[in-house]
Amino acid sequence: MSSAALRRAVRETVSGLPREFWWLWTSTLVNRLGAFVATYMALYLTLDRGYSASYAGLVASLHGLGGVVSSLGGGVMADRLGRRPTLLVAQGSTAAAVALLGFVRDPVAIAAVAFLVGVASNASRPAVQAMMADIVRPEDRVRAFSLNYWAVNLGFAVSSMGAGFIAEVSYRAGFLIEAAMTAACAVLVFARVPESRPTRAAAAGGEGGEVSLLTVVRDGRYMGVVGLSFLVALIFQQGSVGLPVAMGEAGFSPADYGMSIAVNGILIVVLQIPVTRVIQYRDPRSLLVVSSLLAGYGFGLTAFAGSVGVFALTVCVWTLAEIVNAPTQTGLVVRLSPVQGRGRYQGMYTLSWSAAALIAPLLSGVVIDRFGARWLWGVCAVVGTAAALGYALLMRRLPAERPAAAAPASAEAGAGAGARA
Repeated sequence: MSSAALRRAVRETVSGLPREFWWLWTSTLVNRLGAFVATYMALYLTLDRGYSASYAGLVASLHGLGGVVSSLGGGVMADRLGRRPTLLVAQGSTAAAVALLGFVRDPVAIAAVAFLVGVASNASRPAVQAMMADIVRPEDRVRAFSLNYWAVNLGFAVSSMGAGFIAEVSYRAGFLIEAAMTAACAVLVFARVPESRPTRAAAAGGEGGEVSLLTVVRDGRYMGVVGLSFLVALIFQQGSVGLPVAMGEAGFSPADYGMSIAVNGILIVVLQIPVTRVIQYRDPRSLLVVSSLLAGYGFGLTAFAGSVGVFALTVCVWTLAEIVNAPTQTGLVVRLSPVQGRGRYQGMYTLSWSAAALIAPLLSGVVIDRFGARWLWGVCAVVGTAAALGYALLMRRLPAERPAAAAPASAEAGAGAGARA
């Protein structure tokens, strides 16, 4: 692709999105640039504090459990209190909890604060996704979610590299830097991001009725999508759970795993935007079927990997699945959500990923210990096939795109102020 064609592709990808989306996007990027703690938490507990690997695993599980708890709570808050207040509370609480984590020394206190960090940090996700659905036109949502996912991965790639250097100087400095950058996100949201929750009258137009968590649970098709999302998430979790364990047992070094998994981040940063231009107007049913198969059989091919190069090739396959799946799945969630219940619906979707992050380490460990790594990769292929069949059957008759609801007057005024600034 020539430089002129590349510039045109980038311009077409980023054009037409509202300014408040870009402030929210910037907040996401800043947040992920400072995500140091998750990267080196295990090293901090084992090397710096001298705790056992089992204790480090317990803390990681409690952090994940906090995310499971807050997935639904954050969605309810986004619908009841509003997207902006939920973001401010979540980001402010995360900054305080992360800073505190750098100072506590008692093992029980560390575990408790890690749980609070998981609760606070995950509570913002349903609000971010609901706000993007509010402010972006239906035809642009896949593109917007894709750009947000790109920012998440770019920020994580940079923070992962920076975490090692910071840890060499001071682990506590890493906690404080993350707390400061999370607080900066809250300031950015407060100063530049207007509330986007539709007014009750606008939300009720054409849909009516209150939405509760019970409403979400009773939505059979949507809960089917959540269940399929959970299956796909279990597969993707193996990139950070099963893959390093399997490579270690096969005699590969941590550096070998690092080189293999680095392909994931590089490809997402390089390909997310151009791939989105290809998929954004295509049938989500077909995209989710294909991405599920690519994910399942991408990990399934790992059973035949015997070198770092082949491991990297398998990462390429399931990374392409991730690039297609992430924005398509999030866009489908919005498509199936009533306007007045977007927060709760996004919360239930976030729960599927949080639960997978909590369960995947346990499942993969049991399968590897009892049957061997090859069985784990075979299970991934089977689960990917099951998810693909599920999407093919469940999405046979998708509802039409819901029109964008009118934003409240305060949001419109805030957007205008942001545009003039």
